[in-house]
Amino acid sequence: MWYHDHAMGLTRANLLAGLLGSYIVRHPHIEDPLGLPSGHQFDRVLVVCDRDFYRNGSIYMNTTGNNPHIHPQWQPEYFGNVIVVNGKAWPYMEVQRRKYRFRIINTSNARFFRFYLRNGLPFIHVASDSAYIRRPIIAKTTLVAPSEISDVVIDFSKSKSNEVILANDAVYPFPSGDPVNNANSKVMKFIIRHQQVSDPSKIPKTLIKYPSPNLSSTSQTRYISMYEYTSKTDEPTHLLINGLSFDAPVTETPKVGSTEIWYVINLTEDNHPLHVHLGLFKVLKQTHLLDFDKFHDCMVKINDAQKCNVHSHARGYKLPVPKHERGWKNVYKMSPGYMTMIYVRFSYIHVNNVSYPFDATKDPGYVYHCHILDHEDNVMMRPFKLVH
Repeated sequence: MWYHDHAMGLTRANLLAGLLGSYIVRHPHIEDPLGLPSGHQFDRVLVVCDRDFYRNGSIYMNTTGNNPHIHPQWQPEYFGNVIVVNGKAWPYMEVQRRKYRFRIINTSNARFFRFYLRNGLPFIHVASDSAYIRRPIIAKTTLVAPSEISDVVIDFSKSKSNEVILANDAVYPFPSGDPVNNANSKVMKFIIRHQQVSDPSKIPKTLIKYPSPNLSSTSQTRYISMYEYTSKTDEPTHLLINGLSFDAPVTETPKVGSTEIWYVINLTEDNHPLHVHLGLFKVLKQTHLLDFDKFHDCMVKINDAQKCNVHSHARGYKLPVPKHERGWKNVYKMSPGYMTMIYVRFSYIHVNNVSYPFDATKDPGYVYHCHILDHEDNVMMRPFKLVH
């Protein structure tokens, strides 16, 4: 898990200032039998972000917005050229020739990372966000949006080199922005010791099986539409969910213990990582919207997905969900021009309870939002209220 300041309108600045942290909640009697790399030395959290600095080492953030006559300071996205891991710029880590587990958290304001190891070593995915996946998945790359957690094992005993760069090749903004440069394409270096060591850890064939979605049990279907608005010169001015500001009254009131289907409709050109507080969800389907301009114009006029016949437009290419992201998530990348169907559960999956061990209906309630912090602050975030 990771936590951060959530002051409305200031989140992007407060995270740049360092108001964030991480921690691990363990279930030893469930996790220890898996045999994965464990202990502080071999089970490590990597908090990754991008920053820019003045020559004196203080954080740089441009104080002039894209539309200074509308928002004096707001920019659509913040990107830095310096990649920071656990508070250090482009660090290195000495590792033994054995398996290590890394919980990689993307805490950037807006940067997506597509991680890969330059010597060709693969990632062995074992979990995503705050839940295990059912079986380990091997992949050469992993795309991690802001606030997503990629939980992987790297086996350095398979390396033919004595050092390896953890690198990044994701364009910014994602998915149609600029290519990485020499600075922001490098994340950190692993220096691999020469001698072989014994390694008691293992990669089990199966991990943990959680409850599967039961579509017949869903109590509600909702349409969640993401909008971006621009000035006369086509500069972004603000972003909204369902055409509503954060200050508008609550429109989503899920019942504690319930499950719902949300159709998330991305009407923008950006990929927006949707984060649902407290709830967990599974991504069931991602479908390209055909005749997009017609559908977009209708949504701008009447802001009603059903009256704009969204399902008659959602008949295009089905974008597959990566195998390592088919488990329970609390953040997922909403592709531009797509409708993404998610199954949301408002109770724990780690135990059999259909509720929470606290009163989740108490004020002030919860929120769901785009986790590009600059979007969230202006103002792609909505409140929701859990009820009995």
